[in-house]
Amino acid sequence: MAKVLIIGAGGVGTVVAHKCAQNPQVFSEIVIASRTKSKCDAVARAINSPNISTDQVDADHVDQLVELINRHKPQLVINVALPYQDLTIMEACLQTKVSYLDTANYEPKDEAHFEYSWQWAYHERFKEAGLTAILGCGFDPGVSGVFTAYAAKHYFNEMQTLDIVDCNAGDHGKAFATNFNPEINIREITQNGRYYLNGEWVTTKPLEIHAPLTYPRIGARDSYLLYHEELESIVKNFPSIKRARFWMTFGQEYLTHLRVIQNIGMARIDEVDYNGTKIVPLQFLKAVLPNPQDLGENYKGETSIGCRISGLDKNNRPLNYYIFNNCSHEAAYKETGMQAVSYTTGVPAMIGAMMFLEGKWQRPGVWNVEQFDPDPFMAQLPLQGLPWEEIIGQDLEVDKIK
Repeated sequence: MAKVLIIGAGGVGTVVAHKCAQNPQVFSEIVIASRTKSKCDAVARAINSPNISTDQVDADHVDQLVELINRHKPQLVINVALPYQDLTIMEACLQTKVSYLDTANYEPKDEAHFEYSWQWAYHERFKEAGLTAILGCGFDPGVSGVFTAYAAKHYFNEMQTLDIVDCNAGDHGKAFATNFNPEINIREITQNGRYYLNGEWVTTKPLEIHAPLTYPRIGARDSYLLYHEELESIVKNFPSIKRARFWMTFGQEYLTHLRVIQNIGMARIDEVDYNGTKIVPLQFLKAVLPNPQDLGENYKGETSIGCRISGLDKNNRPLNYYIFNNCSHEAAYKETGMQAVSYTTGVPAMIGAMMFLEGKWQRPGVWNVEQFDPDPFMAQLPLQGLPWEEIIGQDLEVDKIK
């Protein structure tokens, strides 16, 4: 039994807190902290468990984080704050001798740039301190890496291609809304695409490459090539992979709104002057768009996220393999009050914390999830609400897309 500190009280933080509270045999005490304590208090009230407390912190400031961690003395910090704050939280963990877990890699505030180098640079310091840092333990990144490690361990002698496919077939009834932090979401999908091919990174224009892919129990959906951070770590840790890509679905109405937002300058992340006040257009847009936390009540449908892998099996015969999870928005809301996009990120973060606290994922240094044994994590997924399925030997569709 152990104490954890959750930093962040958005949709994902809410799910993490709910799932930790459902596993009191592992999580004996839970502290939720964010910039706005009232949000933490609301989460704690909704869960209504005696082992939850709340606090306030500005995660931009290492000194505040150090004070917070020293006050509560957790065994693990679960970072579900903004990606801009990863390094300050990691620094505070080093100063207070506490291990660390997050769901998304660091990115600088003034540049939409996704790269693990900043966090990997902490490896030796965490190793020397005897602390574990687990990076990217959501769904994608997160379960996508665990799925890949599971496939490598149990099915493949040599993985050659990997396509991570992410479909949200749900309908929230809004004209335009993002499923997680609008600022992070819009920054991510308006950047150039990028994929890995024969040892090189190939850059594409934003959403340039797309094709319909068929998702289990959903059907065909237009899927667009994006760059996603787990590609960087997976190709490093599984060097036999010759091609690695990431695909996400978007509806035409969503893309029309996105084009307008870009064309009128509202996707800008640099400051502009408005009546003598400096504002960032994308941050202003975030303030007027629907809050992703409030979408769950009317959300219908489900998500489908998985890995389509080809290569040589344990007997060096060609193998096509597809492993995936489908998650219901309605079921996620009924359980946690959040929609499935938050749920599919928050549940794996809790499982990763469980793996660490149970001693199954403990190794001094900074590690991505696919560098740990996937089996105990995979065993927990269906028990915690994210059952996975496999399709073996069928056409993966992705080789038709060039």
